[in-house]
Amino acid sequence: MESLRKYLALLLVAAFTANAAGCANFATTANALSAADLMEGLSPNGVTGRPLDDTFTASMADFSVDLFKRSVTDKENALLSPLSVMLALAMTANGADGDTLTQMEATLGGGIPLAKLNEYLYEYARKLPSTEKSKLKVANSLWFRDDGDSLQVQADFLQKNADYFGAEAYSAAFDSQTVKDINNWVKSNTDGMIDAILSEINSLDLLFLINAVVFDAEWQNVYFAEDVRKSDFTNMDGAIRNVDFMYSSEYSYLDDGRATGFLKPYANDSYSFAALLPNEGISIREYIESLTGEGFLDTLRRKQDVLVFTSMPKFSYNYTISLIETLRALGIRDAFDETIADFGSMAATTLGNGNIYISQVLHKTFIAVDELGTKAGAVTMVAAASGGTMPVEPKIVNLDRPFVYAIIDNATNLPVFIGALMSL
Repeated sequence: MESLRKYLALLLVAAFTANAAGCANFATTANALSAADLMEGLSPNGVTGRPLDDTFTASMADFSVDLFKRSVTDKENALLSPLSVMLALAMTANGADGDTLTQMEATLGGGIPLAKLNEYLYEYARKLPSTEKSKLKVANSLWFRDDGDSLQVQADFLQKNADYFGAEAYSAAFDSQTVKDINNWVKSNTDGMIDAILSEINSLDLLFLINAVVFDAEWQNVYFAEDVRKSDFTNMDGAIRNVDFMYSSEYSYLDDGRATGFLKPYANDSYSFAALLPNEGISIREYIESLTGEGFLDTLRRKQDVLVFTSMPKFSYNYTISLIETLRALGIRDAFDETIADFGSMAATTLGNGNIYISQVLHKTFIAVDELGTKAGAVTMVAAASGGTMPVEPKIVNLDRPFVYAIIDNATNLPVFIGALMSL
């Protein structure tokens, strides 16, 4: 039966890690590859980004918060990069048609047509700052199985992803050498911090899409030895851990009525670490469920420029989650159904009753927060008015129990990463 219903599995891979140099513009690799370059004869067209506005910011915030809410549990630490997931799925959507495309547009852009979403994302990624002490870089590539004439990649699909996402495209044998090529591409575009993401290629795999996002930033005001001392953190299960806490004075206080927190800027003031601690009597699960994209943006916009005495535990952890059910719940359904997924604008196939569909979306992340700054990264495999006066009494925020945090782009207040620390 399997041989009669041979299907084509569409895999997307998003890899991002810390410690990479470069700019936020889409990067390319200079490494020599044995794979055939599908962009030969095709060069990126000069495209114009769409100026970022409230429509895009609101839709991106909604996607980010909804993805986070539906992914996190109260049993483990969580971390997602909405930016990476958005870019990977938007590139995939450029190969979708019919109801598959409609569902992806509704989920990714809140109904923004894909043509406009491409322009918004091009402008957003182009404007994400990157400096020596606050680094962010994005790179994309597509890898198709070289299957003779049975898989004809659509030139328009390649062109759009080259134009708006700077995506490289390759045709390869999908053998052990292809595994080496893909891993070399990843190593090159993550400054060697991720050596490999593939150990083998399944015989049913037809396409890999790789999105690399790297982030590494120092605090604007680092913590010194005298700012670090032991204190207690109460885990989700009530267990108490005596760990290293970092103490500082910050000057941006957050209060949304259900949680209080603060912003701690990174060097060059392009990005900030935002922390939100649910009020006593409000569980972390209850607080996360109450979050909305609009509310998140509003909380950041209404920050109070007052003195805040803060304490925050040093922490680092890995997180892994399959996003298929989350994305189905958000409205992308047909793309995961091998019988009705419509990716006709991506490639044409003559392999019997085969149909291109998304077979897996696996999101793996890592974060480390210490005295000097933050390193955040992941590997996602499928196959982003001040005012007031100084009060006499300063605010106090001690992150000594589960809390929500985000790494935000200060220009838009959108989260590049968003997570929850449940336990140490």
